[in-house]
Amino acid sequence: MKINQSYRRLAALGGAGALLCAPQLVFADSLDGANTAWIITATALVLFMTLPGLALFYGGLVRSKNILSVLMQCFSITCVASLLWMVAGYSMAFSEGNAFVGGLSNLFLGQVSEGSLSGDIPETVFLMFQMTFAIITPALIVGGFAERMRFSAVMIFSAIWILAVYAPITHWVWGGGWLAEMGLLDFAGGTVVHITAGVAALVAALVLGPRQGFGQMALPPHNLTMSFTGAGMLWVGWFGFNAGSALAANGDAGMAMLVTHLSAATGCLTWSLVEWKRFGKPSALGAITGMVAGLGTITPASGYVGPAGAVVIGFSAGIICFYCTLTLKQVLKIDDSLDVFPVHGVGGILGTFLAGIFASSELGLFSGQGLADGVTIASQLKVQLIGIVATFAYTAVVTWGILKLVDVLVGLRVTADEESEGLDITGHNEVGYDL
Repeated sequence: MKINQSYRRLAALGGAGALLCAPQLVFADSLDGANTAWIITATALVLFMTLPGLALFYGGLVRSKNILSVLMQCFSITCVASLLWMVAGYSMAFSEGNAFVGGLSNLFLGQVSEGSLSGDIPETVFLMFQMTFAIITPALIVGGFAERMRFSAVMIFSAIWILAVYAPITHWVWGGGWLAEMGLLDFAGGTVVHITAGVAALVAALVLGPRQGFGQMALPPHNLTMSFTGAGMLWVGWFGFNAGSALAANGDAGMAMLVTHLSAATGCLTWSLVEWKRFGKPSALGAITGMVAGLGTITPASGYVGPAGAVVIGFSAGIICFYCTLTLKQVLKIDDSLDVFPVHGVGGILGTFLAGIFASSELGLFSGQGLADGVTIASQLKVQLIGIVATFAYTAVVTWGILKLVDVLVGLRVTADEESEGLDITGHNEVGYDL
């Protein structure tokens, strides 16, 4: 991620500057032990976000009869995504290809060896770090169709989606593709992870339709203690997600960690205050949802903005994501079961847009790390908007096509009786609790 962004900044200085500086910053030929150790640690933290963080967070939010189905989906998607990343995903995302997708020259990681480097860290570490992003992104989508999608459909959909949506968009943004060439600011995944997952979850919710009883009866979380535990793991793991995207143990990583924490704290408090004012009491569910909104929204901006800008971003996330969640459920009547689109999708859109503002070094207290030479806030926002619209549109269209294909192959939705009984017993012949 940072490698491509650093190269674009150097290239803006002119050919000579890029040629002189790029070998050290972009194509380093010697391993840096400190950077390697940090990215290994960050990789473990990002995997920790999915297993067990996201699994527990989502698991507590569904009803008790579906807890194992959610845990099973998160674990199984981790396995499928890992193997697909090795077979073709990494090559499609980061090998030389065209402006839209990488080539197939590195299928089965055929060109990766113990001694090969990516910048100044082992390529094995870089590709493993990237693999954890490819794992959590389709796992996030689970929240959009939780409690009603066949397990076989989840697996087939996730496998196709990783190769047809995630890998190409990763190439667009981080692999030297057309959005990278335009200079899109997405430090750690506002477009690549959060917009893609949020939009895919929204499309899935629309295609599958709502759960039984949605809008007529309460469908409350069965174990908020479990969700709180998972949320805490997500908060800690997110430091690997954002600070690790610097691909170095340096000031960029330190600032990314700081602004990530500030945005999460602000998002949590803001959501709670808005909820308190509107409903008379702040809820535990609202607190952890606001925290996740703050984290998702700061993600694309984390390597570019300063502390004050991060607080504004977290504050914006707490308010905007809160009202988008209410609108989706109460006004539009869309059953995005675990609020993936209003939290991750809207948060990714908001953060990607605000990165183009708060990255500027001309905002006084709210200044960030600075835009590229000759780039104004207005011109950067144009690029950010193009990236948002393109990611949204491509993800929506391709996700819809994949869902329709999977429906023909195995059927998307469980039967009404299976849904009533619960996916744990009907899909896995097990129960989460012996009561």
